[in-house]
Amino acid sequence: MRNKDEILQKLHIEELNEMQEATSSAFLESNDNLILLSPTGSGKTLAYLLPLTQQIDSSSDEVQALIIVPGRELALQSATVLKDMGTGLRTCACYGGRATMDEHLILRKLMPQVIFGTPGRLNDHLDKGNIIADHIRWIIIDEFDKCLEMGFHDEMKALIDRLPSNARQILLSATPAEEMKEQHILNPHFTTLNYLTDEEQVPERINVYKVLSPEKDKLKTLKELLLDIGNASSIVFVNYRESVQRIADYLRDEGFTISNFHGGMDQKMREDQLYKFSNGSANILVSTDLASRGLDIPDIENIIHYHLPESEDGYIHRVGRTARWEAKGRSFFILGPEEDVPQYVSKSVPLYRYKEGEKPLPVSQKATLYIGKGKKDKISKMDIVGFLCKKANLTNDDIGQIDVKEHYAYVAVTRSKLSQVLKLTLGQKIKGIKTIFEEVR
Repeated sequence: MRNKDEILQKLHIEELNEMQEATSSAFLESNDNLILLSPTGSGKTLAYLLPLTQQIDSSSDEVQALIIVPGRELALQSATVLKDMGTGLRTCACYGGRATMDEHLILRKLMPQVIFGTPGRLNDHLDKGNIIADHIRWIIIDEFDKCLEMGFHDEMKALIDRLPSNARQILLSATPAEEMKEQHILNPHFTTLNYLTDEEQVPERINVYKVLSPEKDKLKTLKELLLDIGNASSIVFVNYRESVQRIADYLRDEGFTISNFHGGMDQKMREDQLYKFSNGSANILVSTDLASRGLDIPDIENIIHYHLPESEDGYIHRVGRTARWEAKGRSFFILGPEEDVPQYVSKSVPLYRYKEGEKPLPVSQKATLYIGKGKKDKISKMDIVGFLCKKANLTNDDIGQIDVKEHYAYVAVTRSKLSQVLKLTLGQKIKGIKTIFEEVR
């Protein structure tokens, strides 16, 4: 098991921030149930995982910690953080959108000590005996404000009732704990670590601007703003699934390279679109508020509110996607003729000033290649690099981020060489296995 300093070195983190140090101390030096309130992007996932890994019995094959999350993306993201820590602990993410039987086989083979999961799917596994709760010592609820909303209420109650009553509970959120006052699911006695400020929950390092649209339909104004922003990574937030598709179609027709994301898309399509955005194959993500929680994609520079946030909490979570880990960011309100900046934005919001001169269409230098084989086929990152260099005549500089999943892999490649790659890999075998090579569009 790695110690704290070894984990931080592996993650390329020099030191913990004040909130993470306090959380680690409270976790390790007391047995209290804890509530951690801290802004989005401040590092709450590492804050609880770091001390948790020091407490798990790595020699045991039992589930010892259950991390409950509101959505699939946060489950996957958090499980990835734990794997990247290099502790050797076995972990699994459980969520809807794929067959329960597939997860059952993974659970039985892997015997994870830490499980990340959504309430409904965890209940399903507990019902079927795929997860045994007897040895669970920690129940961690990330984004508990979302988990305790009415849509999750019955599932959460059923889940908590199945778990050991003496398990320690750790709750995390980026917004005030109003949901705790009206719920009858969790023990109400918690020690609270509050790192939210009363005046402003959006960091000072985020600059906020307003952009005026002369028409109720804001598409042309959005296009003008995106041209001015250029290649900077940006999320455009809207309030409706239908709007995601409409705006995405418009921007694609105008020549922008984009990803789109909402809860009505199937799992594979959502994963494709997020991967394109995270590896730089698309610099614009058009999404509902589904992308405001659980995504930890670095270097997002701009948040664009095409539709006004539906609540202050919604605004805080949206803006929390940028300026992560002390970076800087910008937030733009596109305002129609009868709209104004919401009153809960306490700072003065200036009008955005466009740059002068010609503004070329931003074009991503990368494209994403899908390979239809993965870890189950004994395919590694080095296998993919070797294959693309030998069969597709690429150099190491032409190959970007590689992610190898269980049954497939994603690779970022130089966009100008994508046609060459697709032509030269057609019908080829990787490690003697014939498979599919295609662009993620």
